[in-house]
Amino acid sequence: MDDKDYRQNITIQYCFPDNNASCRKEVRSGPGYFLLYFILSCISVCTVFLNLLVIISISHFKQLHTPTNLLILSLAVADFLVGLFVMPVNTMQLMDSCWYLGTVACYISPIISLVSMLGSLWSLILIAVDRYIAIADPLLYSTRITVRKTVLSIIFGWSLYLCYVIMYLYFDDYFFQFHMSTHCYGECVLVVKYSWAIIDLVVSFLVPCCVILVLYSIIFKVARRQAKAIRTANTVATNKHGAKMLKASEIKAAKKLGTVIFVYLACWIPFYLSSVSVDNLTSSSMVWTVFCWLIYINSSVNPLIYAIFYSWFRASAKYIVTCKIFESSSSSFNLFPEHF
Repeated sequence: MDDKDYRQNITIQYCFPDNNASCRKEVRSGPGYFLLYFILSCISVCTVFLNLLVIISISHFKQLHTPTNLLILSLAVADFLVGLFVMPVNTMQLMDSCWYLGTVACYISPIISLVSMLGSLWSLILIAVDRYIAIADPLLYSTRITVRKTVLSIIFGWSLYLCYVIMYLYFDDYFFQFHMSTHCYGECVLVVKYSWAIIDLVVSFLVPCCVILVLYSIIFKVARRQAKAIRTANTVATNKHGAKMLKASEIKAAKKLGTVIFVYLACWIPFYLSSVSVDNLTSSSMVWTVFCWLIYINSSVNPLIYAIFYSWFRASAKYIVTCKIFESSSSSFNLFPEHF
């Protein structure tokens, strides 16, 4: 045996050295990987922290118990799960190629991952519907959108996506969609077959994307039409300042809607383009890893778009960070002082 062969042999590592069926370990180390792990860990922590602030805010303060905020709460819960479970597990698998959490966790992990991401997507759809009704039919909004109806729609969507994920993950013999690769002990690889990729492209991307885009385009047109009508009615010289303020408000709303659509498309399109470009896409491939992390990062950006831009979030976050929510009457704190 020459020196080259000897060096190759001594560098071979196994996930579980005491198990003869153990997979070989592929350790990824070095300054570049260390920096990558640090960045991904920071993203995970920030995702958990920001979404936890949203969850505590809406759950604790009575003033925030509205249908719209319940939808933001649903979005925050989904994104919180992504940051708490999905991101750490994927970071762990980036460090080396082994799966240390056991067979049961191997089958449960994709359920949590997919349901969390689809729950986030369902919440985005409901937020678009809620904003559409609020803009298109504001006089009947309070009667058409109630807390009870909102809670039922959230439960319905999450349940529907849970059934969808379980059906296509674990009814392989009937639908031939997913396959969990566990050829050796310490392996947990999800193989996405082309037939499932097409179905999932329609169910999880094209249909939701079309709904969101159509609704937001209608919202933008209605908002512009209403703003134009108000500006026309306020053509008197004394109301010029109000018209200018309305124009600024219209531009701000348009930018916010544009940000929502752009971030959503930028995070989801690359993954689905890659999923239909190959016959079988595996969770161990670098393409899968990079594009999935784009979707995960969407969970970090969502609280910034839907919550941090609002004054109530900044006020509630201040109360939470300073521990004032532990006061007996904190749930009744006024988060909208400018309204009084």
